Amino acid sequence: MRITPIHIFSQLLLLIVLCTCTAKKEETSVIPPVTSPFSKDYIGFGVITESFTHILSDPSEDSSSAGYLRRGSLVRILRRQTIKNSGVFTSWVLIEGNQHGWLREEVMDIYESENQAKTASESMSR
Repeated sequence: MRITPIHIFSQLLLLIVLCTCTAKKEETSVIPPVTSPFSKDYIGFGVITESFTHILSDPSEDSSSAGYLRRGSLVRILRRQTIKNSGVFTSWVLIEGNQHGWLREEVMDIYESENQAKTASESMSR
């Protein structure tokens, strides 16, 4: 049997197709955040996890400071908003409590109930 370039090409193509079909891709499970990114009006409670953070008047790092909060402070979340700045998405939450304004969501843990948030806040102050 004479081996021609077409025969070699077809065998190679068949080998590639079989290899790509049998390769298993590693699956990574996706765990959604406590607050759904699809929910802009989620209402919950947050506990500040950073030692100190500024409350801002608008959801932007460039906005003016409306006050500050310390680690363990409990706030009520009124609204959630995702902002794209220089190709990077940042989640912001509008809070109320002793003060009113915007915080980056990453500076807090979010809870569904006020009791859960109070328990977390109390454990941080120990």
